[in-house]
Amino acid sequence: MDITATKRDISTEEDVKLLVDTFYDSVNEDELLSPIFNGFAQVNWQHHLPIMYNFWSSLIFGSMAYKGQPFPKHLRLPIQQEHFSRWVLLFTQTIDKLFEGTKAEEAKHKAKSIARIFQMRMGLLSILDQET
Repeated sequence: MDITATKRDISTEEDVKLLVDTFYDSVNEDELLSPIFNGFAQVNWQHHLPIMYNFWSSLIFGSMAYKGQPFPKHLRLPIQQEHFSRWVLLFTQTIDKLFEGTKAEEAKHKAKSIARIFQMRMGLLSILDQET
């Protein structure tokens, strides 16, 4: 099946699950990010993925399913700008591979914003470094 022929916008919780699962499959195969997630953080994927479904559902649909504070969990990680750049790249590539439309574009924008905010809060990026 050619997935590009069936691209549509993100519109259901199943779409969010597909996005998150596909994205984290890419993360787990990535030589820069996998050691952070699987080595240093030792992410329990069975626990983490449902949290990410709720997180992205809340951001994309305003579902309010996610309850939590993601930033403090990232402070202890040995991550730099290149990790954020790769994360955004993989996330954007995943969306572009699977979806197209308003919600898909909004999700990409939100991912970039999250990465910028986290980098600023971690002292990796100044306000002057931000893209518009």
